[in-house]
Amino acid sequence: MASAVISCSPDVMGGTPVFSGTRVPVQTLLDYLEGGESIDGFLAGFPTVSRDQVVAFLEQAKDRLVAAVS
Repeated sequence: MASAVISCSPDVMGGTPVFSGTRVPVQTLLDYLEGGESIDGFLAGFPTVSRDQVVAFLEQAKDRLVAAVS
């Protein structure tokens, strides 16, 4: 079984969804991308997050969005 890409715990960032094993909110990635930054730029600023985590998160978000509008 694959590990969770994001986690939520009241003990970590007050329950904000973060990349598993980090304290980096997934919203931060979305803010970077919305602002025109690249994934590489995000990863440079948040080295505790792996490229695999970012790609997995974006794939899951895409799948959920497509399922929601289908």
